[in-house]
Amino acid sequence: MRSQAGLKGVVMIKDLIRKARSIRRFDEANPITEEALRSLVDMARLSPCGANLQSLRYRIVFEKQECDAVFPFLAWAAALKDWPGPVAGQQPTGYIAILGKGTPDVNTGIAAQTIQLAAAEMGYGACMLGSIQRDSIKETLNVPDPYRVNLVIALGRPAEKVVIEEVSAGADLNYYRTVDGVHHVPKLQLKDVLL
Repeated sequence: MRSQAGLKGVVMIKDLIRKARSIRRFDEANPITEEALRSLVDMARLSPCGANLQSLRYRIVFEKQECDAVFPFLAWAAALKDWPGPVAGQQPTGYIAILGKGTPDVNTGIAAQTIQLAAAEMGYGACMLGSIQRDSIKETLNVPDPYRVNLVIALGRPAEKVVIEEVSAGADLNYYRTVDGVHHVPKLQLKDVLL
């Protein structure tokens, strides 16, 4: 039987996972710090990786000019057809580019999830972006060969509310925003994902 401390830990992790939603609007007046970005990379560095090869590298971006240079090469929300992305004042104040020597693999996902969860615990919002102009970002950030940009994580203080909506199998799974600006994310129920 699980101890009370063990149950409390499981509840805490589940709450953190629920809190660590994709944030697409940020508070530019309260930027993420270089120290916070370095701390997030440090946690990703300590995460498990295949064969312990530790092949990923990271490029942090926190200066306003560099953030502005990266922003045009990102696509934000395919399901929100009428929304081109965050406007001035709501753009990310930092990025972490996850770099690898080949196509993105499970290690990229593990590192990205670690960063997303840790950012949420630190009070930051994050959005993993895979629909990006990799070559342009690589050039802009002076990423050396043989590395490629696997994923970019946008970061900053959240400026939007995101809620999970429990839905049944067959429901529309596209995320959406209501007129009050709340971002809704449909998630299938546990019974619908267990086979």
